[in-house]
Amino acid sequence: MIRHMITAGLAALALAPAQAQDAQAPTPPPAPQRVLVVLAHPDDELTMAPAIAAMARQGSRVRLVYATPGDAGPGFSGLPKGEALGAVRRGEAECSGKTLGVAEVIHLGFGDGKLAEHVRDGSLAKALQGHIAQADLVLTWGPDGGYGHADHRLAHAITTQIAQGQRADVRPRVLFVGLPLGSIAALPPLADWAETDPALLTASIAYTPADLAAAAQATACHVTQFDQATRTAMAAAFDATIWRGRVHFRPAF
Repeated sequence: MIRHMITAGLAALALAPAQAQDAQAPTPPPAPQRVLVVLAHPDDELTMAPAIAAMARQGSRVRLVYATPGDAGPGFSGLPKGEALGAVRRGEAECSGKTLGVAEVIHLGFGDGKLAEHVRDGSLAKALQGHIAQADLVLTWGPDGGYGHADHRLAHAITTQIAQGQRADVRPRVLFVGLPLGSIAALPPLADWAETDPALLTASIAYTPADLAAAAQATACHVTQFDQATRTAMAAAFDATIWRGRVHFRPAF
């Protein structure tokens, strides 16, 4: 889940105009294609939300896969950890997916914070295998897991393991979402997030103002995780500092 968002810093950045997109950055992948986004928790999609909206708008069939319902992450909800919270967060994921225009939201149902158990017994890989086999493009966390979250890292590792074991003629393209080096300097709340050398971020997906608006609406779905001010400010703050017109990715292979 995306943590450590401080409302004051985000709100200030939300008022700043977005930077011009990099004219030299790669163009987005051609549409339509079968896109799978592999995530650990509801709200993880927010790091790449405008890219998801852009691909769906361009005609790609986009599916979101959540390994867990986020039942251990209370956020701002006041709900106790457990099944009730997980049920609410699954609903938030459905809301976000609908707003972004995705074709399907898939819940694997593993316990939040317990993915290591399902790596050891092979059940996480088994659950992801068929979904990855039906994709042309897979988006997921990088090896850093954003800010080191173990579930994020495990989602990355198993997704990469499955893809690298496929023949070249059937292997999907796998991209890791990344924050360009220096991009979070204006966002002190993200100081513990990992950054990536821009030279490695050789793929990007451009988005339109409408896609950014969809990302903001998707953020608004996650009422258990962020207070209203943060939900209102987050997409604009990321647009002004991290994305700047494009969501950046590092190719796995």
